[in-house]
Amino acid sequence: MEKKTGIYNMAHIRETSTEWLWYPYIPYGKVTIIQGDPGEGKTTLALNIAAALTRGRSITGSGTDPHTGQELYPLPVIIQSAEDGLADTIKPRLLAADADCGYISGVDESAYPLSITDGRLDEVLRLTNARLIILDPLQAYLGPEVDMHRVNSIRPVMTYLSNMAEQFGAAVILIGHMNKNMGTKAAYRGLGSIDLTAAARSVLLVARDKRDEDRRIVMQIKNSLAKEGRPVAFRLGENNSFTYEGECEADPDNILMGIAPPQPKQTDLARQFLMSELGGGEAKPVKALTEKAETLGIGYETLKVAKKILGIVSDKVERAWYWKLK
Repeated sequence: MEKKTGIYNMAHIRETSTEWLWYPYIPYGKVTIIQGDPGEGKTTLALNIAAALTRGRSITGSGTDPHTGQELYPLPVIIQSAEDGLADTIKPRLLAADADCGYISGVDESAYPLSITDGRLDEVLRLTNARLIILDPLQAYLGPEVDMHRVNSIRPVMTYLSNMAEQFGAAVILIGHMNKNMGTKAAYRGLGSIDLTAAARSVLLVARDKRDEDRRIVMQIKNSLAKEGRPVAFRLGENNSFTYEGECEADPDNILMGIAPPQPKQTDLARQFLMSELGGGEAKPVKALTEKAETLGIGYETLKVAKKILGIVSDKVERAWYWKLK
């Protein structure tokens, strides 16, 4: 039987806008790669994003979307981890991030390992209506016959995954490691075929701040849907604690070559300070915030500039003024 050629006309294509889980870093309905060297905080970042989603919060801790201003609601998540135990590693990290674990599901791999194209992810998506899928690490879920270094092998899997993300409107986060090609640009340091990076709509690099052992920097090295986001920082503490600090200065190629980012400007320091103090959503007295900021060398006028940038609101309770992140 002769095959007929299907034809589309662009005049009949209905234009749509991109919906974002975290603007402009993680889009819904698309694939995002979070990559970095081992121990740099890739999984921790992904799990804290998932935890925030299950509580109806943004990564900053706010109950409204920082990009649209819309109120956020708890949403279901799928997590697949091949390197860390669910009971002794993943769940403790989720609890430390204040996740509602009732919103988190996954494919039971006790009988046989999951692969992206075996249909089980699709089934769990239908059952849970999950809006986020985390596959950690990517190479564990490609299937035994797929060579991630060969374009003709990896492309059908990435096409399948991209179509699934679009069909269900789910954000897909793939955790990936870096290759050993020191000195090359960040976009070419991802493990596997460059087709992986080509198929993803967003690629994020997580790296350690060379000046501060507990600080991590997230840099966007690809964005096909919006202007690339500025670097942002988060801090890791005891007992898997996570503090989002906000925008910072960094260059991905320099970071990978071991060159420390430039010292942050006073406004950046003030913004990081306010995010660490108010990121949990609680209101704090302005007097206490000002006094603590002064011990860090941040003046009140600089603090007010950062307050305006972050959209922090003021509220008077009895005789004292309080600041709170919207």
